[in-house]
Amino acid sequence: MSLGILTNVAATYAENNLNQTQGSLQTVLQQLSSGSRINSGADDAAGLSVADGLKANQAALNQSAQNAQNGVGLLQTADGALSQVTNLLTRAVTLATEAANGGLTTAQANAADTEFQSILTEIGNIGTSTNFNSNAVFSATATDFVVSDGTTSGTTTISATIGALSAAGVGTATGGGAGQAFTATDVLTSQASAKTTLTDITAAIADVANQRGAIGANINQLNAAANVASSESVNLSSAESAIRSTNYGQATSDLAKFQVLSQTGISALAQANSVQQEILKLLQ
Repeated sequence: MSLGILTNVAATYAENNLNQTQGSLQTVLQQLSSGSRINSGADDAAGLSVADGLKANQAALNQSAQNAQNGVGLLQTADGALSQVTNLLTRAVTLATEAANGGLTTAQANAADTEFQSILTEIGNIGTSTNFNSNAVFSATATDFVVSDGTTSGTTTISATIGALSAAGVGTATGGGAGQAFTATDVLTSQASAKTTLTDITAAIADVANQRGAIGANINQLNAAANVASSESVNLSSAESAIRSTNYGQATSDLAKFQVLSQTGISALAQANSVQQEILKLLQ
């Protein structure tokens, strides 16, 4: 190999290798300090794409679990209100049965009817005043709760309908109509009227029970959906972590390697630069 000063090939090689080593060392230090193996697309383009996709899935699933829990809250509000309606209707059964038996004085019959009318009024109040998040609960319209992982195939819509509730009737399980109507407006007028009203009240209690059963089924479905979404989110989080997180065992090993290479690269570059100094000895 001839001696020359125009191009120091050895120094160029040493400089290139040192630059690569310094770049790798900087990447390892960034991984160690951030805890993330992927800090830019250049680190692992494919891995970054997968990890970001999984993170988006997690965000959708976490919100889906919250959506389902909000739905459960709405349905539990309706169930609690219907429980009170059942208590009121049970008292109405007692009043109607008492009036149907006869033997009451006019004053007693009037007192029974007054209480019965107050029961109807309270049922109406429950129907109009029961709200969840400022929305009427007993609307007889479907409410959709969406559970999704952010993809079309992974999206499920759970529909729940709470029937209408008024002083004139209670909602059916499907919410498609006015429900069981109270054809009799009082329990004095006559024993026949009381008997008719008693039949209506009994049917209304059955309607309420049917509605609560449908609500209970929806609550169970939403709870199951929330549990599945939460479980899937945990699994996706683990998968994302495996892709994105720094492997400290590997990173510390690489750190030691690149630190040594950096030191030897600097020494090699210094040696390569000093070789050309030998040419001066030929000129002495």
